[in-house]
Amino acid sequence: MTPPQEVQKDAENRMRGALEALSREFAGVRTGRASTALLEAVRVDYYNTPTPITQVAGLSIPDPRTIVIQPWDASVLPKIEKAIQRSDLGVTPTNDGKVIRLTLPPLNEERRKQLAKVVGKLAEEARVAVRNIRREAKDKLRALAKDKKISEDDEKRGEAELQKLTDRHTQRVDELLKKKEQEILEF
Repeated sequence: MTPPQEVQKDAENRMRGALEALSREFAGVRTGRASTALLEAVRVDYYNTPTPITQVAGLSIPDPRTIVIQPWDASVLPKIEKAIQRSDLGVTPTNDGKVIRLTLPPLNEERRKQLAKVVGKLAEEARVAVRNIRREAKDKLRALAKDKKISEDDEKRGEAELQKLTDRHTQRVDELLKKKEQEILEF
């Protein structure tokens, strides 16, 4: 593989990583529907170790507004309940002694708009990350041309390809944002 292709491949992999990170961030933003991704950031004090809920309990979604958390060890139930109350989910857990139920209330219009702003900000951060990756890759191409490892034509071609790659990834960010905003704003 030629040096410009290596720079291109590295930039593409890093841009793909930025999109994956954005998708994970979006999954954690509450919409009108229940999703186990909402609980990914919640940690339970399990034997003095902050542990993800998914590692101490089974999660299920019996209906669009309910998440059921069934711990594998019943002694962890109160700790899971406390962890959820401390989180910023804004949901009160219901503990029946065997499982915890989280019933997500419908979002009001104001909260929907706030969440839309949050996802817009996350999308802008992803666009900035993609552009930073492009800038770093262009710097590498310039350095290769300056050290006479590639020709000026190869540098220009590489920069043009980088721009196309950047455009594709920023377009993908916009598509993800549009889809998430629709999820948030639908009733």
